[in-house]
Amino acid sequence: MAPGLHVLCRETDCAPCHAPIGSLAWRAARQVASTSTEYVHERMSPHEHFDVVIVGVGPAGLSAALILGRCCRKVLLCDRGTPRSWASKSMHGFIAHDGIPPAEFSNVASKELHRYPCVSFAPVEVTHAKPEKRGFAVTAGDSTVHTRKLLIATGLVDDLPQIEGFKALFGSSVFQCPYCDGWEYRNRPVAVYGQRHRGFEMARALTAWSRDIVLCTDGPAYMTADQRHQLAANDIQVSERRIRCLQHDGTRLSHIVFDDGTRLSREAIFFDLPSHAQSCLAAQLGCTFTHEGGVLCNKHEATNVPGVYVAGNIIRNVQLSIVAAAEGATAAFGINLALTREDFEGRIGDRSAMTRSASH
Repeated sequence: MAPGLHVLCRETDCAPCHAPIGSLAWRAARQVASTSTEYVHERMSPHEHFDVVIVGVGPAGLSAALILGRCCRKVLLCDRGTPRSWASKSMHGFIAHDGIPPAEFSNVASKELHRYPCVSFAPVEVTHAKPEKRGFAVTAGDSTVHTRKLLIATGLVDDLPQIEGFKALFGSSVFQCPYCDGWEYRNRPVAVYGQRHRGFEMARALTAWSRDIVLCTDGPAYMTADQRHQLAANDIQVSERRIRCLQHDGTRLSHIVFDDGTRLSREAIFFDLPSHAQSCLAAQLGCTFTHEGGVLCNKHEATNVPGVYVAGNIIRNVQLSIVAAAEGATAAFGINLALTREDFEGRIGDRSAMTRSASH
């Protein structure tokens, strides 16, 4: 087996990865296969022990794995292959990587992790984690492994509206983050999709990039008179007409078509809609959540459950890739600090026990 990021599969005759083709997990595994001249498959050893299991291989999980690998920690990365950025064509706002395609980013990350033989990767979903005496028993695919610490970096998934053309244009003309994609539509005619305070906030945020903004609420806006006044003062129109579909050429939005037959020419739509966690692990383990639905964490991204850490969008802080990576690094620092202290104090206890035994 070549050193570095190993791909652990349950079957000896499987393809390089059982994760969905095109997913981050699949790309990472394929990259290992293509760069490892001695690449072979391994079975995940039943009841294997790790220092850390990381659930999710987005920027948060990959960043944490890199730090922990450099700390000589035995790490297992698990991912089911459903990244939030599944439709994204490029990553932005990540210094030294601005505009990099997600596939290329994952390839670079896998090459870097390939240097560290203590880091392994399994393209499986972690469905359950149970506290035990020295950590957690983790169900990964159809195997159970044991880990001293658990990092949950599974991210979110956006709840897209059931409007014809919305999903097809997601990632090319429909976006959820102006910090990621607003620059490409600066000073261009854009629309905001949303209602209530969320729609108002997104419309206000977009004024940093464009002054040609229409807020489409797809029905009643449910906004206060003061909010409407503020939007009008900034020349933002509010359309409460029901949306029939998005007209496009396959990748580029041309018009928003309403139920009354009218059309609105726009080049992009930015939305602020509910999203939900991709995994129930945090709730299953008893983690505390904030009013915004994020996992509450303390210093070094530690949760209220001893040994459980979180990083990335499930914290529901600033939802940028570079912030997720920073949170992953912070969590890794805290995890290694905790492991080092446990080992240090454990050796002291062992030495004391040996001394007492010798004295008898």
